[in-house]
Amino acid sequence: MTPVATTAPQSAPAPLTGLRVLDLATLFAGPLAATMLGDFGAEVIKVEHPLRPDPSRGHGPSKAGIGLWWKLLGRNKRTMTLDLSTNGGRETLLRLAASADVVIENFRPGTLEKWGLGWEELSAANPRLVLARVTGFGQFGPYAHRPGFGTLAEAMSGFAAITGEPDAPPVLPPFGLADSIAGLATAYAVMTALAARDRTGSGQVVDMAIIEPILTVLGPQPLWYDQLDHVQPRLGNRSQNNAPRNTYRTADGSWVAVSTSAQSVAERVMCLVGRPDLTVEPWFTTGAERARHSDVLDEAVGSWIARHTRAEVIDAFDKAEAAVAPIQDVRDVMTDPQYQALGTITTVDDPELGPLRMQNVLFRLTETPGAIRWAGRPHGADTDTVLTELGLTEAEITTLRSEGAL
Repeated sequence: MTPVATTAPQSAPAPLTGLRVLDLATLFAGPLAATMLGDFGAEVIKVEHPLRPDPSRGHGPSKAGIGLWWKLLGRNKRTMTLDLSTNGGRETLLRLAASADVVIENFRPGTLEKWGLGWEELSAANPRLVLARVTGFGQFGPYAHRPGFGTLAEAMSGFAAITGEPDAPPVLPPFGLADSIAGLATAYAVMTALAARDRTGSGQVVDMAIIEPILTVLGPQPLWYDQLDHVQPRLGNRSQNNAPRNTYRTADGSWVAVSTSAQSVAERVMCLVGRPDLTVEPWFTTGAERARHSDVLDEAVGSWIARHTRAEVIDAFDKAEAAVAPIQDVRDVMTDPQYQALGTITTVDDPELGPLRMQNVLFRLTETPGAIRWAGRPHGADTDTVLTELGLTEAEITTLRSEGAL
């Protein structure tokens, strides 16, 4: 059986049903964490400034004046407006926090405190609350006051230093890599804090610095440096740990990626491309030794692949049980049979734009799968509904709006 998460209602309650999350964050790590929680049933309320919505609404291409990135990042969230710097906004947020399980924010350290909405006030309103604070550099330290973005984390962490060709400048990723990693890490941190709350009865603060999760996924670089003074260089597509490992152009102008992390796979690749003689070389016995002979191995693999079409290469590698994948752009992803089998791209019906295809929920659960209930909603669409549910009267809502709090 291959369980696939869908946009259809589930018979069993989603695993995070009953969890209430207030998403006060913008661009992109904090909001992504809230999206991950919402995908598995949490009630997420997106709180945006009345006049300055989350900038992700305007990032990237739009259709009919509606930002498409927001449709993905804002899915499964109800949207309301609230100016937290006003007295009415402060009091309303404290009322919301009293009924919430999680608050996610990414203001500069001290901003919530300036508004009277720091941990002291929030935990007084709800001792079981988990407050996730997502910033570039964390809540303390010499850089804590600086504006922080994922690009800075990609630079500081060592990612850019090892990315790119040896004789070329360091390369930054063309998308929000550090933010995305931090968003996933924040969702994990929130669930960890909630698990602790189940045992202790008390909430706590999650301090997430965007510069840290990306450093974790870069692997043992600090350990290598500590023990061996080893600094990983830029190698382009090559690896210090195995070879052949690169991208290669096919006869029809496409590209494929080959990996030989396992010794047996490396041997099968070289036999496939007609160079079994290389497998008996003394240096072929380990990945690190093979990596030192990448020029020889790349020439052998690259010249064979250059004589075959992409389809022929994939088919031959598949029959040889060797590891290869096509270099795909988004057009290929949308029609890839493996992604189709997994249900990785799903269709969401949207009242504003009609059917939208986007990434499905992050993983599959056999008994309590996640679901996309709706795509990102308009700015402030649920303000009155959320406040009415909170117990505010129509007159109170009108007063807040006239004061500029909504």
